[in-house]
Amino acid sequence: MATTTLTTENHDETVKDGTVLIDFWAGWCVPCQRFAPIFDKASEAHPEVTFAKVDTEDQQLLAQRYGVTSIPTLVAYRDGIPVFSQPGALREADLEDLISQIGKLDMDEVRAAYEKAKEQQQG
Repeated sequence: MATTTLTTENHDETVKDGTVLIDFWAGWCVPCQRFAPIFDKASEAHPEVTFAKVDTEDQQLLAQRYGVTSIPTLVAYRDGIPVFSQPGALREADLEDLISQIGKLDMDEVRAAYEKAKEQQQG
């Protein structure tokens, strides 16, 4: 599956279901250029996962929303819940391991922890 361009307009719809990996990048970023083929290869190997890319130059508000201060940054969602966020380019084996780990998450536990965290933030 090809990657999707993620924007503020299609963000919520894109991340609401399934597993979604988001690559925050910029054209001038050398580590981003090195990570891009790894991300693209994984997108071909995992058609069940949505692979999305955010051009931080074009989508500055979306990058700010995530607090992205270093690129590349990889964010992962499962069933509408953010489950991973890390700056830095991953090696191919590490990305494959991450995809596997996300697929094995006990989403009942994740949902419960997410709801508890939201309640604590709201005070």
